[in-house]
Amino acid sequence: MNRDAVQGNWKQFKGLARQQWGKLTDDDLAVAAGKREELAGRLQERYGIAREKAEAEVDEWMKRLS
Repeated sequence: MNRDAVQGNWKQFKGLARQQWGKLTDDDLAVAAGKREELAGRLQERYGIAREKAEAEVDEWMKRLS
């Protein structure tokens, strides 16, 4: 699924993101609002992982959505 589709349907995908990454708060998801870079940054903060790993996780998650 492309980034625009995720961003446009973010309300639907927030629940799936919460299932995938339980440490993310509602505030984290509201700030991310479907933006890949923001979501990766929030993952990096909450899980203490490298930026590259967080981006790879977001990319993989977006691929599974399609």
